Amino acid sequence: MRTFKIFFNTIRSMSLKKIMRLLSLILPHPLFALLSFHATMQAFTIAQKKFPKTASNNGIGNAFRHALWCCFIMMYCCKVSSPEKALDFCKRITDMHEELFPNEPLETKMDLHNNKIGMDYFMELLPGIHRQFFEKSFFIDSLAKKMDEAKVLKSLDDDFEGYLVYLDENNNV
Repeated sequence: MRTFKIFFNTIRSMSLKKIMRLLSLILPHPLFALLSFHATMQAFTIAQKKFPKTASNNGIGNAFRHALWCCFIMMYCCKVSSPEKALDFCKRITDMHEELFPNEPLETKMDLHNNKIGMDYFMELLPGIHRQFFEKSFFIDSLAKKMDEAKVLKSLDDDFEGYLVYLDENNNV
């Protein structure tokens, strides 16, 4: 019930233009949209449990959550469609999220970077595992281990290709 209240309040706070942009993406792909919503809720819940202090801000838990979110979207969408279509939708929906709910430029860079890490990680695993057999556990522990090497993003010019990034170096639990 709480989830639907948050969802409803979020939609209610959006302008008509933003709602129309969102609908233009999800209406042609209703199953992907539902699966993405489910992936969103699961990634948020898991990140809150693993990183209770930083999953909802710009700390290390946020980096984990964004990468996990993309892995879950890819995993669910690949079960009903091709990896290429799942990747395209995942990129479009996560990029649109950043457009519809704008942050400061450095926060946006961090989120988009970590989203890409999640999508790339999924695609890296894909050749070794049939897409129908992916499970959430494949990503949770691996991404948590990647947090050990996460980098602090301090500037828009920083480039940490292949590493998860977060903003506050004192906020890493």
